[in-house]
Amino acid sequence: MSDLYERSLIVHQQLHGKIRMVGKMPITSRDDLALAYTPGVARPCEVIAADPSKANELTMKRNCVAVVSDGSAVLGMGNIGPYAAIPVMEGKALLFREFAGIDAWPICLDTQKVDEIVATVRRIAPIFGGVNLEDISAPRCFAIERQLQDLGIPVFHDDQHGTAIVLIAAVLNAAKVLDRDVTKLRVVINGAGAAGTAIARLLRCVDHSPDVCIPVDDVVVCDSQGVIHSGRKGLAEYKKDLLSYTNREDRSGSLGTVLEGADVFIGVSKGNLLSAEDVSTMAKDPIVLAMANPIPEIMPDEARRGGAAIVGTGRSDFPNQINNLLAFPGIFRGALDAGAPTITEDMKIVAARALATATSEPTRDRVLPDPLDRTIPQQVAAAVALAAQAPRT
Repeated sequence: MSDLYERSLIVHQQLHGKIRMVGKMPITSRDDLALAYTPGVARPCEVIAADPSKANELTMKRNCVAVVSDGSAVLGMGNIGPYAAIPVMEGKALLFREFAGIDAWPICLDTQKVDEIVATVRRIAPIFGGVNLEDISAPRCFAIERQLQDLGIPVFHDDQHGTAIVLIAAVLNAAKVLDRDVTKLRVVINGAGAAGTAIARLLRCVDHSPDVCIPVDDVVVCDSQGVIHSGRKGLAEYKKDLLSYTNREDRSGSLGTVLEGADVFIGVSKGNLLSAEDVSTMAKDPIVLAMANPIPEIMPDEARRGGAAIVGTGRSDFPNQINNLLAFPGIFRGALDAGAPTITEDMKIVAARALATATSEPTRDRVLPDPLDRTIPQQVAAAVALAAQAPRT
């Protein structure tokens, strides 16, 4: 792993950044110059001034996404600030271009105040067709995303929803491989931040159309202090909200307590949290999806030693990588193609189902497609675009 880090540093030093702007038209003559800039450019300006929606036809807007971060929750490194976040946002922009043909721009903001981030995104929104919020810590990420839903363009916090979409696809296929009824799974989520909350919402089908999503009946969420239940004092508002759709039996205690007899463990928290003995208390042939990076909550060999039938992590060097690359390019491609003003809950669950279906003949070591499969974003995009155009029931 240390060799990988050093090679990445060398690549970044050599390239001085991973993306650049490339023009679509050559400037080789005075006529080219007159068409691209003055005086010819005045005409499209006049058309857009009369009808701002024409910007989608006459500019880069319809295929352009802002990748916005404040650097407060970057990968497994935490609050490293806007400058240190630039390599990650550049990488995200590169993946948008490579896997969905979308022009994306890294925008790292030197503020971590909700109102300032919201105001800044509103001011830069005219040029973009969508906004991908990235690596913004909870609970601020919830407020920022919620306040930007009226922009008229899709605003999507990938750490929440991209992770949840890929995770749900993995659960669907793991249940298929093990011949389990998804609705009857007992699921324990450890981590009540951005990803954990979004996963719980998708599993419980919060705000989904009933014909699109069938909820998992039993979902319990834990944080660093144990089970989130109604008797807990000092719960943040967003954790109180979790109780409106999780922990229906109002169980209390530690992670270990609720893990006993559970069918699925989902980790979006910290490394080295579980042992083989913990997994051995779960139901027969449990599903363990331990996504803390770079060290998962439990290493795959340890989970299998405890009896896990299917194990997934966030890492590419183990089977069943839960990788957001499987979701966000297709999600935005579909939303942009459909001209969707928002990314709805139905679009998210449809994306998860499309991703699960795209996995031909899933097995215990392959419940998700290869992240490098260039056909996956198009399959997800087609499903998302269709859901965007469907009437809400």
